Amino acid sequence: MSQQNEKNNHYLLTTWKPENAAFWENKGHKIARKNLIISVSCLLLAFCVWMLFSAVAVNLNKVGFNFTTDQLFLLTALPSLSGAILRVPYSFMVPIFGGRYWTVLSTVILIIPCIWLGIAIQNTHTPFEVFIVISLLCGFAGANFASSMGNISFFYPKAKQGSALGINGGLGNLGVSVMQLAAPLVIFLPIFTFLGVHGVTQEDGSSMWLTNAAWIWAPLLFIATVAAWFGMNDIASSKASIAEQLPVLKSGHMWLLSLLYLATFGSFIGFSAGFAMLAKTQFPDVNILKLAFFGPFIGALARSFGGVISDRLGGVRVTLVNFILMALFSALLFLTLPGSGQGSFLAFYVVFMGLFLTAGLGSGSTFQMIAVLFRQLTIEKIKKRGGSDEEAQHAAVTDTAAALGFISAIGAVGGFFIPKAFGTSLALTGSPVGAMKIFLIFYIVCVLVTWLVYGRRKASSQ
Repeated sequence: MSQQNEKNNHYLLTTWKPENAAFWENKGHKIARKNLIISVSCLLLAFCVWMLFSAVAVNLNKVGFNFTTDQLFLLTALPSLSGAILRVPYSFMVPIFGGRYWTVLSTVILIIPCIWLGIAIQNTHTPFEVFIVISLLCGFAGANFASSMGNISFFYPKAKQGSALGINGGLGNLGVSVMQLAAPLVIFLPIFTFLGVHGVTQEDGSSMWLTNAAWIWAPLLFIATVAAWFGMNDIASSKASIAEQLPVLKSGHMWLLSLLYLATFGSFIGFSAGFAMLAKTQFPDVNILKLAFFGPFIGALARSFGGVISDRLGGVRVTLVNFILMALFSALLFLTLPGSGQGSFLAFYVVFMGLFLTAGLGSGSTFQMIAVLFRQLTIEKIKKRGGSDEEAQHAAVTDTAAALGFISAIGAVGGFFIPKAFGTSLALTGSPVGAMKIFLIFYIVCVLVTWLVYGRRKASSQ
């Protein structure tokens, strides 16, 4: 047992002072970078699994199933719902178990829904309820974001929070694009025929192995798990009980920033889940699967960029301009739909790419606001009551990690609401216009909140 403990201690960082310039330059930044690289890899694969149904649902009826459009939209939406709910407990896990242990566990369990989905696809008698269960299990992948972002926040100093979180979240979000790019390619390759997977002949004579879209991620998840086990670290000073993390819920800023993050990240993940299905209903003659990946791709890259420029220009300024652009693109989208005249797929696609770009950019800038604001407020609070610098720094990183987790949970709800709103609007009116009107109003509200609360006066503790 003692040998095992010594092995575990090899990964435990008993001294971690990222705000100390000498420590950071001599040792800290190398360790932080290594953990960030592995974290990005695990989170990227998690996003691949989380949005798996956005590529699979479009093809289910092509391989012999007979689900309605609303049912297919529901399958794309449910992983975001369960992911949002699970992000709440996941946000507690890193301070309790440690970032390394939790990354290993939360990554390896994602193999289960991948394998199960591949098996379910091969039997066209699989009931819709089974696919509902699998889609909910895919939500565990979305919950990884909360623990991953909280964990990385412990490794980096305040001045680099926006960049580090932007890279982790942005390149992690890239998993949506990677999956939507890879899935349409692998489903036409006989990769797993040696395991008895049979292809389904399409109208053009080609064969489709839809199971591949799910199974291709299982070996990659295993490799990422091994990398996390041997390459990541736990930080002793990050340990905190649930009771120590809960006070952050009393902050009014946490709920306001949750609203802003719901509008940015919620839009990114919601559009990622529902864009392919929406485009198919509006422009059925276009093979959208060949183009759907690009929106999540630019959104993910924009998130990394949003974090970096927010460190330089200020998160509030970047977020405010971003929401104005999101409202503008939402208004322009009405002019591109078939119901507004002839409709133009090119215009529809270009405007939607603008929404993906701004949703990603805003996700990075709002997270920078969260990280900077909560560290500042917590340190000020501890200092006012006579606490030491060490106590203030520990409380600051704990509150920041908890806030990131809770806010990310609320933001993920958009991944359920947006595709479900599209599906409901189409079912009731035959058009997505009703849903888009709600989104436009929401973005305008976020412009006002950002300006009135954070743009016109310095945020204060509430």
